[in-house]
Amino acid sequence: MVRRYAPGIGVCLLISVVAWILGNYFPVIGAPVFGLLMGITIGMGYTNRDKTAEGIAFTSKYLLQTAVVFLGFGLNMTQVLRVGAQSLPIIIVTISVALIVAYLLAKAFKLPSDSATLIGVGSSICGGSAIAATAPVIEASDDDVATSISVIFFFNLIAALVFPSLGEWLGLSNHGFAIFSGTAVNDTSSVTATSAAWDVIHNSNTLAEATIVKLTRTLAIIPITLALSTYRYYKINKGQGGSQTFKLSKVFPTFIIYFIIASLITTLFSSMNWDMSIFHYLQLLSKFFIVMAMTAIGLNTHIVKLIKTGGSAIGLGACCWIAVSVASLIMQHLMGIW
Repeated sequence: MVRRYAPGIGVCLLISVVAWILGNYFPVIGAPVFGLLMGITIGMGYTNRDKTAEGIAFTSKYLLQTAVVFLGFGLNMTQVLRVGAQSLPIIIVTISVALIVAYLLAKAFKLPSDSATLIGVGSSICGGSAIAATAPVIEASDDDVATSISVIFFFNLIAALVFPSLGEWLGLSNHGFAIFSGTAVNDTSSVTATSAAWDVIHNSNTLAEATIVKLTRTLAIIPITLALSTYRYYKINKGQGGSQTFKLSKVFPTFIIYFIIASLITTLFSSMNWDMSIFHYLQLLSKFFIVMAMTAIGLNTHIVKLIKTGGSAIGLGACCWIAVSVASLIMQHLMGIW
């Protein structure tokens, strides 16, 4: 078994180390995007696939699920729910708006349903982490994952460059911008970059609050993956004439259960004031596993198909991103925050 998987995992590991280093130098782009892009580039001229195919497939599927589980060790539910309580209505509305827009416009942009779902989930919840959690549930192809990650990265980059100036033009307070950044920017690294840029301009400390808002959004992974898994089970069962008996174990992804357990363990340790340093390393491992998974997905991506669907995917991503941003600002206005 080791001989079967080791070569492919080794290739992903080597590329991911380079991507990780580049991601630390360029946090706005992030290591997962570097891993994906390097994987796609190397994959174009990669010929030794027979020896590495199984290891790459293992990395893109099972290591991705493991990364989501470890992501739970970064969620102290008590802290997230306490600090993020005010932003919760905004989070619910922005997530709903993005998913509705993705669903309604998928056919208009002629995108496969899996790509549209991943773009909607990535735009509304937490970028790459949400895509990583959702892809195994809907059994999305590597091409669909690569497309959605690329779209999310593109608009994260724009947000990091534009949002601080936009927030200043709109007259947002530090508190208002923290909520805006935490709800309208997708990936954690981009939320950090956007909030840090605002803090430099205004000599403030919105970063901590924006991060909490972002972590509150991350909890939406649980109901979203359960809903998608249930819907997929329903469609498959209907296609088989409704012959299968409903079982929760069939619709609730196992790795999401472990994700919840990891979050509960973190919350318990925090409430007892125990040493939390181990969880920091597990969070880092989660991030590195996501980089490895994105690298594997890049290696398996068909560049021609990615280019063909790129324009439509960016169009749908733009609609979702704008809808989320506008919804966040409207909700802030209605709640008296802005």
